[in-house]
Amino acid sequence: MSGGDARSPDVAASDPWSGLRRTTQARIGLGRAGSSLPTRRELEFRAAHAAARDAVHEPLDVDALVPGLDALGLGATRRVRSLAEGRGEYLRRPDLGRRPASLDGLDASGDADVAVVLADGLSPRAVAEHGVALVTALVDALGTGLRVAAPVVATQARVALGDHVGAALGVQTLLVVIGERPGLSVADSLGVYLTHDPRPGRTDAERNCISNIHPPDGLGYAAAARVAAALVDGSRRLGRSGVALKDSSALDDATAEALDTGP
Repeated sequence: MSGGDARSPDVAASDPWSGLRRTTQARIGLGRAGSSLPTRRELEFRAAHAAARDAVHEPLDVDALVPGLDALGLGATRRVRSLAEGRGEYLRRPDLGRRPASLDGLDASGDADVAVVLADGLSPRAVAEHGVALVTALVDALGTGLRVAAPVVATQARVALGDHVGAALGVQTLLVVIGERPGLSVADSLGVYLTHDPRPGRTDAERNCISNIHPPDGLGYAAAARVAAALVDGSRRLGRSGVALKDSSALDDATAEALDTGP
């Protein structure tokens, strides 16, 4: 079976995988050249692998990110970093990425309800390409009923570092926008992690995640923001987040209320 090695129009026309490839970025129906992959598919694999490695190792340019965040009018963007000194140590020591080197300049004086932390994670490239646009959509979706703290940019950061930031800011709801682990199909995907009552020691079971945010091929900014806003509302009504909280963004108000409160 030919796996898309388009040697002629007739071969391409008989390829049963061609229609599916137009609907997914997954590596499907690669075909064979003897006992190996076709040269084209091998080169595509190497290019995807190189892009994933670059996305992990290239540091986040915070200076380029800050003006777009400051333009949201939430206040001057603050910066924190983890105890990991560089990308190498960050990758070898996940524990260091969960703890801040310092929280100087962060306090609860702003009396905010929601904090947004933009963390480089495992794909600084994703944050550089999509971060400002996604945070803008999140602020719009949250509306005027909630007070959003000035953004915080965290480098060499894992999701749990946000718990320290949220506790220092005294917010009830934390949203960590973070670069997701690159794969061979996507190297620039963002995730949003929501934690109610953030504080050090929170577990992953106490968070909700929205993943695969990377338009135009992944989830769009506005769609992700709508889900996040619904989760924020649900967590504040329920008094917790994580496995007890369900995405009610596509439900009517009555159904969402019933889902949040349970039987």
